[in-house]
Amino acid sequence: MINSFDEFCDKLLECGFSMGGGNAKGIYAIIPFDWKTSIPGCPIVWHTGDAETDPWEWRMRVLEERDDIAYGKVFFGSGGYITKEWYPYFLAVRRQGLIFDEWYHEGKAGLLEKKIYEAIEQNEHMALHDLKKECGITKESSGQFDRALINLQRNLFITMCGRKQKVSSLGKPYGWNSTVFTTVENFWGEDLTPDISADEAYDKIKERILFLNPKAVEKDIKKFIG
Repeated sequence: MINSFDEFCDKLLECGFSMGGGNAKGIYAIIPFDWKTSIPGCPIVWHTGDAETDPWEWRMRVLEERDDIAYGKVFFGSGGYITKEWYPYFLAVRRQGLIFDEWYHEGKAGLLEKKIYEAIEQNEHMALHDLKKECGITKESSGQFDRALINLQRNLFITMCGRKQKVSSLGKPYGWNSTVFTTVENFWGEDLTPDISADEAYDKIKERILFLNPKAVEKDIKKFIG
């Protein structure tokens, strides 16, 4: 049983990756229950705001306090964690050695994804509200923007790196925190592309999944990895 943020991080580093939202989705989640469920005797409770025992807070804590864990919407379009040790294998499968320009020119990303990626790359770090403004996102185009943002995370070109409030004309922060994004290369500060084929990387991740969850089925495994 996980009882604290530090225990969660230790377990994650041991496992390599995990779904982040309290639902294993047929693969694996270190915290396998969501905000609707409470476990007798377990101090872990969702959405309390307690940085030590609220898994929702841990998303940002790993980004702000550690340099060996990434978090983003990388699995099934939902949030998940990948450690630095295992990130290269997911990179090998999903990007297959391509940088974003090559990915775009092969027709694997749309114009809006290109606009988002270039804005983040040029600014190094960009809060969601600033990114929407930079890309001219309206109420009508917000759905397309959200899908493009998820695609860029899922294909491991951008990742979450923290949070930031809006700032008023007087220079004072206000409102809810907004997620901040950066490129994957900037997040890690180094090239993590492994000297391994996509097929070899796939097999290695699959082996780990089946170690964590022997009941995982091929359909879910394939979607999770790819």
